[in-house]
Amino acid sequence: MPQSTPPESPKIVFPCDYPIKVIGNAAPDYKDFVCRVILKHAPDFDGSAIVRDSRNGKYMSVNVTIRATGEDQLKALFEDLKASGRVSMVL
Repeated sequence: MPQSTPPESPKIVFPCDYPIKVIGNAAPDYKDFVCRVILKHAPDFDGSAIVRDSRNGKYMSVNVTIRATGEDQLKALFEDLKASGRVSMVL
């Protein structure tokens, strides 16, 4: 039997609109914090975000869409968010 190769993941074509969800412990300034970090890496980010609290109020998610210019930009942004100590997960 011939061995089949797994299908490749689709490649992202830059620049593109790129949605990001940032999850961390709920705090009054969490959205502002996330937006400040994103602005460092995506200066054209307009600051619009959708904020949702978890069911029990312990966590908060901030959903944004940026104009991504490349993999290096996304990698640096994700690392900066995670290194802050305030972010549990970036999707």
